Parts: sequence; structure tokens; C-alpha cells
Amino acid sequence: MRKQWWLGGVAVAVLAGGAGVYATSGSSAPAAKKDTAKPALEFQAAEVIKPMMAPMPGLIEFSGPLVAPNTVVVRAKASGSLERLTVGEGSRVKAGQSLGQLDLEELRHKVAERNASVESARAMYEQSERQYKANQGLASQNFIAPTALDNSRAQLESARGQMLSAQAQLGTSEVLLRQAALISPIDGIVAKRHTLPGEKVAAEQQVLTIVDLSKLELAGLVGTHEVAKLSPGMTVQVKVEGSDEPVTARIARIAPAAEPGTRSIGVTLTLDNAGERFRAGQYAVARVELPDDKPRLTVPSTAIGAVSGQEHVWLIEKGMLVRRIVTTGRRDAREGRVEILAGVTPQSQVLGARFDNLKEGERAEIRAPKASMASIAASGATTQ
Repeated sequence: MRKQWWLGGVAVAVLAGGAGVYATSGSSAPAAKKDTAKPALEFQAAEVIKPMMAPMPGLIEFSGPLVAPNTVVVRAKASGSLERLTVGEGSRVKAGQSLGQLDLEELRHKVAERNASVESARAMYEQSERQYKANQGLASQNFIAPTALDNSRAQLESARGQMLSAQAQLGTSEVLLRQAALISPIDGIVAKRHTLPGEKVAAEQQVLTIVDLSKLELAGLVGTHEVAKLSPGMTVQVKVEGSDEPVTARIARIAPAAEPGTRSIGVTLTLDNAGERFRAGQYAVARVELPDDKPRLTVPSTAIGAVSGQEHVWLIEKGMLVRRIVTTGRRDAREGRVEILAGVTPQSQVLGARFDNLKEGERAEIRAPKASMASIAASGATTQ
């Protein structure tokens, strides 16, 4: 009996020990699972923003080289040798100033020849006129037939025509002689010399190019969907390469039709350049700001992401990250803001910066800003 009691006591002890182990392992399993749960993402309060209402001025940009519309080419009006040029590239000239001299000996001989032709034609006319008057007297006395008087009148008219033709040819030669002198038609700067002294030039050959820089133009292309927002006289800001500050220009004209194959319409600006600060050929960018008549819901441009062509923002809703597809509108590059047409509300909590490896559904928290030591000391002094 004593041996059986001992065996029974051992069995009870073993069973009790097993129950204790089971109870211990069963109670520690939930604690281990809780320790391995992923913590919530924490964001600084400054990293989470709310969309704000703000005006969004529209912006149209186009670019191109500056051109000088008042540019003239001085041409030789007669053939001859270029004896001299009194100006070079970069020389400043005035309207009416002599620029050089052509050898016009041949043209002078032609003027003298046609002057002699005029004198000959005038003598023939005067002779025909005297003959006609004499025939009139004879015809009145019936000494000649009426047909003879008619022939005399025809000769007189022919002589008059020849004299007028000779005078016209003389006038043309004299005009060519006057125009053959190389005279500047405008105030400006010599941009290029096309010939050198001593060269033989033909009629209408280019000799000099003169540019007036007091007014410049910028021509660019604007999309057909934007050109309706522009009008002649509108103020435009132009940034010229090499210049730190933009200058003001105005829209001079807008083309009536789009360029073939581009769906763009030409827009030309005029830029006053009285001090000749800029030069033709410099590259410039024009910015047309269109005022906004209403506030719009906007977020920082850094809050916008894109995947597969769809734009989105990250929100914190009910303690979790939510990726929300948005529809954007106007953009203000200067202020760094984007208009949101759909997808968020003014109460939405939006991540204002881009973060990598965010996953939708992750827990997220906004960390409260820590109080500064100065504010803590001030609050402690108040309580005392």
C-alpha cells in the first residue's frame, strides 16, 4: 500500500508539472506576437499639410531669338567698281549719310548720251511744229490738199512722242545716277559689309546691311488652346539671355492662322530698346501671366506623385496611409503649387513631401511638435 501511494504521488506531481508548463507557454504566446507587430509610421507635423485656397495665375511661355524689324540692305543701283567704303561693321550711321562711292563714269556717259538724244528729239519736234504751221497757212489758201495737212499733223505728233520718250529716258538715267551714291536710308549700325573696295558690283547687288536696334521683336509659337487668352497690347515679361532682370514687352500682333502641322499660332512681341541694351539674335523667353479671378484648392507640387501616368497624393485617414488619385489643373511654378480639381478636400491631411516605399494601409501617426526649452522654462515659471 505504501508503494502504490508513492507511485501515485509521483504521477500527480508529473501531471501538475506538465499543467504548469502548458499554462506558462500558453500565456507567453500572445505577448511574443504583440512584440513583433510593425510600429506605426510617424510623420512630423510640418510634413503633413492641408490643401489651401489660393489664386493660380495662368502662365503661357514661348521663346525665340530677338530680331530687328527695321533692317535695311543698301544695294548698288548701277553696275560699276566700288571705289571706297567710309564705314565698317559696327559703325554708327545717320539717315542721309554717305557710305561710300561707286565708279559711275559709265552711268555719267549714259546720262550725257540721253541728254543729247533729248536735244535731237526737241529739234525734230520744233521743225515739225514749224512745218505744220506753214502747212496750215497753205491749206487755208487751198495751196495744198487736206491730206497733206493731216500728214504734217501726224509728223508733229510723232516728233512730240519721240521727244517725250527721250526726256523720260534721260530722267531715268539721272535718277540712277543720284541713287547710285551709297546713302544710308535710316539711323542705325552697320551690321555687315557684303563687298570690299575695288570689287566690281552689279546693279541691285548687296553692299551693306544696316540695323536699327531701337526696337526689337520676339516671334514665338503658342498652342491653339491658349492663344485665345492673348490679345494685342497685352504686357509680357521677357527674359533675355545674359540679362539678370526681365524686361517688359507688349504683344504687337497675332497670326490669323495656325502653322501647318504644328497646331500653333505665331505671336510677335515688340520690345523697346532705346539704350541698345540688347542685340538682334539674342535668345529670349517670354512669360505671359494670366490673372486668376477666383481662389482654387491647391497643394505643394512636392505632394504630387505619378504612377503609370496617374497623379496621386498620400493622405492620412483614420490613422492609416491612403493613396488617392487626383485631377490637377493649373500649376504655378514660381510658388510651387498645383491646383487640385478632384480627389481631396480642404480638411484632408496630405503628405507635403515625397516619401519612398510607402504602402497603402500602413498605420501612420502625426508626431506632435516638441516644446522648446524656453517655452518649458516659461511655463514652469508661470506655475510657480
